[in-house]
Amino acid sequence: MRKPDMINIKTTAEIELMRESGSLVARILKIVREAIKPGMATSDIDKLVEDNILAVGAKPAFKGYRGFPASACVSIDDEVVHGIPGTRKVQDGEIVSVDVGVILDGWYGDSATTIPVGDIGEEKIRLLEVTEKALRCGIAKVRAGVRLGEISFAIQQCAESSGFSVVRDLVGHGIGRQMHEDPQVPNFGDVADGPILKTGMVIAIEPMINAGSFDVHSKSDGWTVVTADGKPSAHFEHTVAVTESGVDILSLLPAGQPNNVC
Repeated sequence: MRKPDMINIKTTAEIELMRESGSLVARILKIVREAIKPGMATSDIDKLVEDNILAVGAKPAFKGYRGFPASACVSIDDEVVHGIPGTRKVQDGEIVSVDVGVILDGWYGDSATTIPVGDIGEEKIRLLEVTEKALRCGIAKVRAGVRLGEISFAIQQCAESSGFSVVRDLVGHGIGRQMHEDPQVPNFGDVADGPILKTGMVIAIEPMINAGSFDVHSKSDGWTVVTADGKPSAHFEHTVAVTESGVDILSLLPAGQPNNVC
C-alpha cells in the first residue's frame, strides 16, 4: 500500500526561485526545437542541452538520477519517455520528445515538448495537437480547493474523446527541492480522486498520449519506455504552481519572449 502523500507547500519566494529553474528549461527546449533537424544524432541533442545548462551554472537534474546516463531524455516516435541519447539519428517524418530537468540554486525545473521533424503526416499532427490540448485542459483545472483528480479526468477526457489513449504506467509528480515529490499526478482517473489542491503546491503535469493502445513496456536498456503496439506517442509537460487566484505556469519563457513549449 502506498504511503499517504507528504506534500511540500512552497512560499511565494520559493515559487519565484522555481520559476527561474522552469524558465531555464523553457529556454533550452526552445534552443533544441530550433536546432533539431534530420540527421542530427540524439547524443548531439543531449550535448546541446547539457552545454546550455552548465553555461549558466545550473546542473542537469537527470544525469546520474538512478543511474540515468544523460542530461536529456530523447524519445522518438514509439518511444514514450526516458529515451537514452546515443548514435541514433533523427529522420524526416519522426516526432522527437525532449524532456529536460535542471537544478538551479537548489530548486528543480522540469518540462518536456514533442517536436515534429519534417513532414510527419496527419496522424502524428493530430497526436501532437491533442496532447498539447490535453496539457492545457489539465492546467485549466488547477486551482486551490479542487481535487487533483479533476486534472487527471480532464486530460483523459481530452485524449480519449479524440480517439487516443492515455499511458497508465507513468504519471506526473510534485516537484521542488527534489525531482519527484508528492503527490503523484496521473493523466487518468475520477474527479473525486487525489488530494485537494492547496495554495503553494507545485506539480509537474505531463500527459503521455499514444496513438494506439495505452499499453507500454521498457526496452532492454532498462529506461526507454515504448508503446506495446509500435504506434507513436507524444509527451508534453509543464511545472505549475497553485496560487490564490488559480494557476501559475513556471516553465515558460520570461514575458516578452515567444514560448514554444506549449
